[in-house]
Amino acid sequence: MSQVTSTDLYEVTMTLSYLREDMRAPATFSLFVRDLPPERGFLVAAGLEPALDYLARFLVGRSDVLEFAEALRRPVEDLEPLHGLSFDGEVRAVPEGRLVLAGEPLLEVTAPLPQAQLVETYLLSLVCHQTAVASKAARCVLAAAGRPLVDFSLRRNHGPEAGMQAARLCALVGFAGTSNVAAATRYGIPASGTMAHSYIETFASEEDAFRAFARTHPGPVTLLVDTYDSDRGVATAARVLSDLRLGPGCGIRLDSGDLGALARRARAALDAAGLRDVRIIASGGLDEYAVDALVRDGAPIGVFAVGTKVGTAADAPYLDAAYKLVEYDGRPVMKLSSAKVTSPAPKQVFRGPGLRDVIGLANEEPPAGREPLLRTVMRGGLRTEPPDTLAVARARFEADVAALPEAAGRIEGPVPPVPVVSARLSALTTVVRHRIEARTRAGR
Repeated sequence: MSQVTSTDLYEVTMTLSYLREDMRAPATFSLFVRDLPPERGFLVAAGLEPALDYLARFLVGRSDVLEFAEALRRPVEDLEPLHGLSFDGEVRAVPEGRLVLAGEPLLEVTAPLPQAQLVETYLLSLVCHQTAVASKAARCVLAAAGRPLVDFSLRRNHGPEAGMQAARLCALVGFAGTSNVAAATRYGIPASGTMAHSYIETFASEEDAFRAFARTHPGPVTLLVDTYDSDRGVATAARVLSDLRLGPGCGIRLDSGDLGALARRARAALDAAGLRDVRIIASGGLDEYAVDALVRDGAPIGVFAVGTKVGTAADAPYLDAAYKLVEYDGRPVMKLSSAKVTSPAPKQVFRGPGLRDVIGLANEEPPAGREPLLRTVMRGGLRTEPPDTLAVARARFEADVAALPEAAGRIEGPVPPVPVVSARLSALTTVVRHRIEARTRAGR
């Protein structure tokens, strides 16, 4: 199935009408998040790179027209105006890894109206999902306070492709590895994994299982110690690791129970056996709240493996995002619906120290001491520069996090910075609002 038909039906009906009415003038749509989810002090911009890939290859082919016609239960000839439609517009966007706030555009699309309309659904789905997951993963990085994190989310993500995205996004914000083999090879992320409880259960004893695993994997190994009794499992693992002398880099994994208390007892047992370099890895339903509590409690855990709750952004699995028309054929437009008012015209976000942001017009000069966040990443349907690497995006994330106010970075009860609106944007909004209200009164 083509990605072109992964869209809401009303995008097709509107686009077809625009084409038949010859409404092909440039339109600018702004994609932004109205309000941050609860317990979020910021969002991490993500999903831009795959979004640009999608736009670069966007083309309505013959099979797409057939699918549209079938969905609308209309003759194929009625949908013929869509055939051959491609994207040759411009995209201005916040690069991946940058922190963004409520009301700030993550990207703006300027293209002939039919093109800009038909790509809406796919862009919203892609950017919103990836921004939500990246933001959840980023909070885990803050909670871990420098300790390594590994992505274990694939088996409980919302499908294999969501698992690929989660692994990439976790790496983008600084995770050390992933259990996802396909993601590891595609994105150059270190692969990480141990064994399942079922592996232990197939052997006559834990010790037999540990020794068999070590015979197959003679390098550093990590042994899962809580299949039956965690304390006994640690003792058995310590005996096996001491006997086999597998070298530095070995570890044990705790996957259930009171991880803090178990880790303390395990650390004491390992140290007593002379295995001070054996790491303790914790997994089992972890998220930023659990990681934060363990770190604050001083649990001797060396690595956190997080999965389900991060890969699905469990406490905030969606964003209150919108893709709204802000200008058509040079005319700024806005929506006046109650609780969903938008502001007109293409925009820019000017960032100051401590994420003191100003949302202004795209053609404004940056206020003193502030930098523009959105940059032109596509022109004429082509990228303006090579795709970003994960390392480059991660460096942006780390720089923005270093400037994040303490209150915004809290795991519990964060207080997000609130951007202000520039005088020019505020004045234009007032003018456009009055113009629309006057036209509406005149039409009654």
